[in-house]
Amino acid sequence: MTAKEYLGQAYLLDKRINSKLEQVEKLRSLTRKVTIAFGEAPVSHTRNTSSLQDTIIRLMEAEKELSEAIETLVDLKREIHRTLQGVTNPQYQLLLELRYLCFKDWDEISRELELEDRYVFKVHGRALADVNIMLNSKKDSKRH
Repeated sequence: MTAKEYLGQAYLLDKRINSKLEQVEKLRSLTRKVTIAFGEAPVSHTRNTSSLQDTIIRLMEAEKELSEAIETLVDLKREIHRTLQGVTNPQYQLLLELRYLCFKDWDEISRELELEDRYVFKVHGRALADVNIMLNSKKDSKRH
């Protein structure tokens, strides 16, 4: 796995969490759409109750999946942060944190670091090279 792939895992997981949040919210809104029938005729509530129960069960499962994904993201960000602490150049470290932990786009990073876009890309490449070296040395040390 390259440094870019390793660092990019958190961004993808964050997007999946946002998707799960939307799913959970839609399921919650479905559970709030219970209607009461007023009238003389008896109404069978079996189908609606079952449907509501199914929705609530799906909601609970989705919330559990969401909670697990959030825990995974927190752990992954902690691991990435520890890795980035091994980057000795503070400018490289900050750029990588802004990009891969804060999920900022290149324009935001350029403004925040007060650097030209082209130079930000050059620094990013150098920083990734440093992280690649670190990741490869970790692999090598695990093999021995």
